[in-house]
Parts: sequence; structure tokens; C-alpha cells
Amino acid sequence: MDGKTLKLLVDLHINNKRQGPGSEEVLEKILGILNINKESKLEIVDIGCGTGISTISLLEKTNSNVTAVDFLPEFLEKLKQTADQKELSSRLKVIKADMGNLLFQQEQFDLIWSEGAIYNIGFEKGVTAWKHFLKKDGHLVLTEITWLKDNIPAEIKNHWDSEYPEIDTASNKIKVLEKSGYIPIGYFPLLPDCWLDNYYDPLQAGFSSFLERHNHSDAAKNIVATEEKEIALYKQYKDFYSYGVYIAKKI
Repeated sequence: MDGKTLKLLVDLHINNKRQGPGSEEVLEKILGILNINKESKLEIVDIGCGTGISTISLLEKTNSNVTAVDFLPEFLEKLKQTADQKELSSRLKVIKADMGNLLFQQEQFDLIWSEGAIYNIGFEKGVTAWKHFLKKDGHLVLTEITWLKDNIPAEIKNHWDSEYPEIDTASNKIKVLEKSGYIPIGYFPLLPDCWLDNYYDPLQAGFSSFLERHNHSDAAKNIVATEEKEIALYKQYKDFYSYGVYIAKKI
């Protein structure tokens, strides 16, 4: 991706609460499964944090130290501003880094958290590499694009096979976790409101102003057209795929 396109994508997404599907209720459900609460003082890393909606929630709902990682400095700056406003900065550390080349210490974290981001390096590569950063009995929480059924229509199968060949069913993703040294302890798919109400609808609402800011340039219109296609595909085929939430414990 060239620098101009990346700059446009940052501008499109930076002022949205979320840069991908999810919800506060999902985060709370995960913390409940892990028995993490306001008294929990953990070392947490949020990899591919975006502007940090989950990072902030983890700071607010626990007494933990949270390290937030993203390769986009604009997103990290937005996160730091939010943390300052909420007086959470003392427990936050931000790192600009490539998630495929992280330089953390062995067994540094109690919890690795990553929503909608591990596809950038691949599921199997990511869970294998990141395991070394987890303490004994530490936990991994990921959201990963997942088939919900076996008989996938050709149009959406071809789309995702092209975009992300590692897309698979939950049962096969869980096998990867087991092979990589984890005990799976929880899985559930994100519901459509996580995609539509919390991500796609707010994103679409900003398309007109985004195009105006960039004088309806061809590059800006191409980005909007790509996003519109992705949204239309999800609305048509939402019964067949979603992000799966995977919760696992390091063996």
C-alpha cells in the first residue's frame, strides 16, 4: 500500500470509535470468562490497538498496566489523548511497532489481547510468535475472521480466499491453537450488531464528509467504493462468516 492511500485510510477511520467490529458487551463477556475485574492487576498488551477503544476499556475495568501496540502513530496519538482526558495515562504505555517484529521480553504479559488484527501476519504465525511473551498460564484473546458454516457461496468464498487465505472454521482455528501450545477455553462469534451498529454504520455515515475533505479525488472514491463493497458483501452473507472470539490459555 502506498503512503497516499494509507494516509487516506487513516483519515477515514481515525475519528470513528472503532476500526473494526466489536462491542463493549463482548469485552465485558471475555473479562467475565477470564474472571478479570477491577481488582485485577495484570500486565496486558493490546496488539493492533487502533485508536484504543479496547485499550481504554481494559484500563477502566481493571487495575492493570496496558501496553498498546500499533504501527500507525496517528492512532497511538489519539489513544494517548483519550487516556490523558480520562486520567489513565499512568498505567498506559504506547509502542509504535510492527506486530510481526515485537521485541518484548519472554513471559512479560499475563494477557495478550488483539481484535481484528492478527490477520496482518497470519493466525498461526501470530499465535506461535506471541506465545513466548505470555507468562505461564497467561491468556490469549483474539478476534479472527471465521467461517460459520461449511457450504459457503462461491462469491464470498472467492472474496475471502483472495483477501485472507487463512480464513477457516472455528474447529480448525482451535486445532491451530492446540498445536501452537494453548488450551482453548472459550469461543463465540460476533453478532451482526458488532459489525453494523458499531462499525459499518458509523463508517458509512462519514463517507460524504471524507470525500468532501479530499475533493472527491479518484483515490478517495476508490477507498469508499472498496468499503461499500465490503459492507454489501457482509450484509448479503453475514450468516456465513464473522469474527470469532478465541480465548486460550498458554500451556
